[in-house]
Amino acid sequence: MEENVEEIYVEGKKRGGWRAIKYILANETFEKLASMSLIANITVYLKTMYNMDGILLVNVVNIWSGSSNISSLGGALLSDVYLGRFYTLLIGSITSLVGMGMMTLTASVSHVRPPPCKENNIAASNSCYEPQGWQLGILFTALTLLALGSGCIRPCNIAFGADQFDTRTEKGRAQLQRFYNWWYFTFTIALLVALTAVVYIQTNISWVIGFAIPTGCFVLSIMAFLIGSHTYVYHEPRGSIFVDMVKVIVAACRNRSLTIHDHDTFYDPPNPNPNPFVTKLSRTDRLLFLDKAALISDELKEDGRCSINSWRLCSIQQVEQLKCLIGCLPVWIAGILSLLAMDQQNTFGILQAIQMNRKVGGKFIIPPAWIGLTSMVALSIWILIYERVLIPLLQKLKHNRISIKERIRIGIVMSIACMVAAGFVERQRRGEALKTGSFVSPLSVFALAPQLVLSGLIEAFAAVSIMEFFTTQMPESMRSIAGAVFFLSLSMASYLSSAIINIIHHTTTLTSRQHGGGGMPWLGGHDLNKNRLDNYYFIIAAVGGINLCYFSFFASNYILVGNINEEDKASRTLSGELTYSSIRS
Repeated sequence: MEENVEEIYVEGKKRGGWRAIKYILANETFEKLASMSLIANITVYLKTMYNMDGILLVNVVNIWSGSSNISSLGGALLSDVYLGRFYTLLIGSITSLVGMGMMTLTASVSHVRPPPCKENNIAASNSCYEPQGWQLGILFTALTLLALGSGCIRPCNIAFGADQFDTRTEKGRAQLQRFYNWWYFTFTIALLVALTAVVYIQTNISWVIGFAIPTGCFVLSIMAFLIGSHTYVYHEPRGSIFVDMVKVIVAACRNRSLTIHDHDTFYDPPNPNPNPFVTKLSRTDRLLFLDKAALISDELKEDGRCSINSWRLCSIQQVEQLKCLIGCLPVWIAGILSLLAMDQQNTFGILQAIQMNRKVGGKFIIPPAWIGLTSMVALSIWILIYERVLIPLLQKLKHNRISIKERIRIGIVMSIACMVAAGFVERQRRGEALKTGSFVSPLSVFALAPQLVLSGLIEAFAAVSIMEFFTTQMPESMRSIAGAVFFLSLSMASYLSSAIINIIHHTTTLTSRQHGGGGMPWLGGHDLNKNRLDNYYFIIAAVGGINLCYFSFFASNYILVGNINEEDKASRTLSGELTYSSIRS
């Protein structure tokens, strides 16, 4: 298909451009409104409607969140190699609609979920009915479909919008930047509506209505997407850089018996990418084992020419791309550990809010999921201060911006402070609840503000900077996978969090039994007052301390320092915006 946006016409009208973008933005707005309405309140739903105890609930939420993020890699592969972005987006939207429809079914049909706790008392485990296996099967099927749908949508939505502009022209690049601004604006509006109005309806009015709204939004999202199909620019699948990296690993292993000499010849064809901004990578002296994938041996020569088998012989460009990704691994690991603290607020933070005084003015009760707004406000205020106050001040003082290395280090410190603050607040919440003998502590939910503000600052410093690191330190030809690697970071943080929780639960259960404590673990059950969540928070803070040492003395050395041109500055600004949306979506 033709790909020059300014030369494609349908019935006398140009394809792509703003004529197509309005449908893409409508699709994206309704999709984000639907998905965020569930993501923000899933912990409360599983706690109140499925009577899940702490361990099962947190595992379900973390594994679902991690799977939603890691499935983005599969969605990107499906799009880049087989279907293209349009059909991948369409399949993802339909899959998400079916999953959300099943979630609405679980809310509307009482037989597909366990009966409510006796006398609405979830403090005693024997007063709550556990969900049966087939009921969990329906729930998990719905969540799986939503995760798969999300994996198809996330890597393609922004990229498909960018396909509608011809970035080879100045006008096309300017329009693309406007699209990013409008995309981020509509995303923010959808996020605010989801976290306020829809969450309030779900928590205080009706789960059925609260889930029917996002189901309807998915329907509108698909309709808008299909109505605009005649206006889109469609790019054919061009292959995936991840497949190329697998080929390099396979080729290097197959050629492992070869020895590299100074006079050897390596396969280094001309750059096939027509984009003039994509530079050709030169061979480096690091990770020399991988160079064997590009080594032209006598066995691969026929009649003076190379017999090209892409699984046995790869180009220098492919090899160096894999080297760049491996070079990011130390910082990537530090990023995963720094995101651990932020991950706790979506599960244990909401469980804390459920067992705290949420009344305002004597009548209004704050929905537990609203606590996430505190982190959003903190992040927004910091960005405003940073861009409007701190940067101009640094420019007057002739200082550079705060470097990526410094911001990641500050983010790690914030993660430690966040968990320490959360531990002390939980200790106070639990103490007051035990003193009064009540399930709900008299401590106000506003006491969670310090840990939530610090969680927002973790996003501002660590999360945004890690995405910026991937975006600016990888070559232009690899910028497209920066988002995928960041999604993988979020996924690994969720999985690691679940692993730590289960290890602590198992260890403390055994320890308590050995000391005659009746087997009461630090975590688990329906009542946080019987847990020692504060100790768990302090353990995550200790992990943050280890991470600070690891980053300061090792990982930070892998962050290259150099001058950033104007194109990279724009890329950094965009990466910050997209990181914020990635975390929230």
